[in-house]
Amino acid sequence: MKLSPIVLFTYNRPLHTQQVLNSLAKNAEAKDSHLYIFSDGAKENASTEVLQKIQETRKIIHAENRFKQVTVIEQQKNKGLAASISEGVTQVVNEHGTVIVLEDDLILSPYFLMHMNDSLNRYENDKRVAQIGACNFFACGPKFPAVFFLAMPECLGWATWKDRWAHFNPDAAYLLEQLNKKDLMFRFNAYGSYDMEGMLKDQIGKNGTSWAIRWQAVCVLNNWLTLYPNPAFSNHIESNEATHAGFNITPPLCNKPPHFKTAEVVELPEVIEAMKLGYAHKSDYYGNLKGSLNERLRSGLQRIFSVFKGERGRY
Repeated sequence: MKLSPIVLFTYNRPLHTQQVLNSLAKNAEAKDSHLYIFSDGAKENASTEVLQKIQETRKIIHAENRFKQVTVIEQQKNKGLAASISEGVTQVVNEHGTVIVLEDDLILSPYFLMHMNDSLNRYENDKRVAQIGACNFFACGPKFPAVFFLAMPECLGWATWKDRWAHFNPDAAYLLEQLNKKDLMFRFNAYGSYDMEGMLKDQIGKNGTSWAIRWQAVCVLNNWLTLYPNPAFSNHIESNEATHAGFNITPPLCNKPPHFKTAEVVELPEVIEAMKLGYAHKSDYYGNLKGSLNERLRSGLQRIFSVFKGERGRY
């Protein structure tokens, strides 16, 4: 099986960086994979504490030796997460043709790389598929398929191909105009369950720096779908350092080797409904409707959605 390069984006969270590396290294494919690690630079007037954490993080990534090859790219100045990802993903995917993308706030299943690489190879020639996702927090359990497709892309561990990523467009105003012109805003708003439009509008001014919401617009405009697994292959690590920190939602991770088969590239009504409930904060990981979510669960779901608002609260 062809193994895709892995890209990890880090900044100033040494403990999180070590956790994601440890979980990634438990994947059998890790020892034969090329890992690129991008380390963002410090902001102007960064505190001594932040500078120290950046250096601690860089010591960890330079010591990493559990992969076939590790390439570390240190930035001298702070780019921020959006620019780091758009530039770093472009660099690696243009060289290799495919890419698996991680940030430093994830915990991975030991079968994460198996899922990503098999899916990248399996759907490479199906141009309806834009992306391979890993974190399913709304349609887990036996009543849902082992894999399924949705119009919503995923940013908690994902993968794509060079020809799809070539369509990435940072011009939020243009994307907003096209979504309205093509009458796709309802779909873009997770079928009316979440205000993605507001997030995209934030990108036009100075309130947001999210690459993810712009990539979502590109996917919807191209009528592309993202593959999701059941159960998840990635979880989000809570961070007390993050602006939107709260109780963390951790859907069940895949703990046994998955059985892969090619799924029909369509959106299923039952999965769309589960996704809508999840984005509207009305269900648990298994798509079960609740009368009212308790405040801790609501806070956790809001933590997941905050990834679209840019920087995951850490830059």
